[in-house]
Amino acid sequence: MRPFLTAAWRKLLMINFETDPAVLRHWLPAHTELDTWNNTHYISLVGFLFENTRVKGFSLPGHRTFEEVNLRFYVRYKENGNWKRGVVFVKELVPKPLITLVANTIYRERYATHEMSHSWQYPDAHTLEVNYRWKVANEWNHLSAKALQATQPILPGSEAEFITEHYWGYTQLNAHTTSEYQVTHPQWEIHPVTDFDYHCNVCALYGSSFEPMLQQQPLSALLAVGSDIAVMPGKTIRQGTL
Repeated sequence: MRPFLTAAWRKLLMINFETDPAVLRHWLPAHTELDTWNNTHYISLVGFLFENTRVKGFSLPGHRTFEEVNLRFYVRYKENGNWKRGVVFVKELVPKPLITLVANTIYRERYATHEMSHSWQYPDAHTLEVNYRWKVANEWNHLSAKALQATQPILPGSEAEFITEHYWGYTQLNAHTTSEYQVTHPQWEIHPVTDFDYHCNVCALYGSSFEPMLQQQPLSALLAVGSDIAVMPGKTIRQGTL
């Protein structure tokens, strides 16, 4: 099957929080259930860079490289007796209106357009500094981290594996119908994070119900190297679909 979209995802900074499952159930697509690690429900603020973006093999000038920041939580869906582990996006921020239009139209996602920027700096031979910024109501928000340039594999069974190894996206279409699509990529390595910071206007972006969980101390921060990825064409899951 030919991918709908191909790109490279680079320097994925993920700041992870414990979340209230009662809030997430309002956003839970039909036929999926909340996924947990060590009996904890997670929600993540994720910033990264798209590079070499192509839709059905074609690229559009000015739309090949851009930032994305999203808020996502983790679900699973049982198909033919096997669990698929996936994510649900509360909102995805990008700097290009056309990207928002295509994503919301084709995949029925919740994209929004904001002014954005990023920086990757190497202050010495061992350190990497990553920063993603987006503007909300004339105020700059950010995700930032300091990490080691040297990378390490993700350990099996770890929190990092749980956060990064979800290869399906699920979107609620209505009370009985869900859209599913697959994202393929190799397992990523990570840069060990030594310090991180964030500022997010939670209420303006996501609503007051998300404020308590995103204003508490994060559980962790991860910085994944990233890789080439492919987003496959989606399908619809209806009542009775196996």
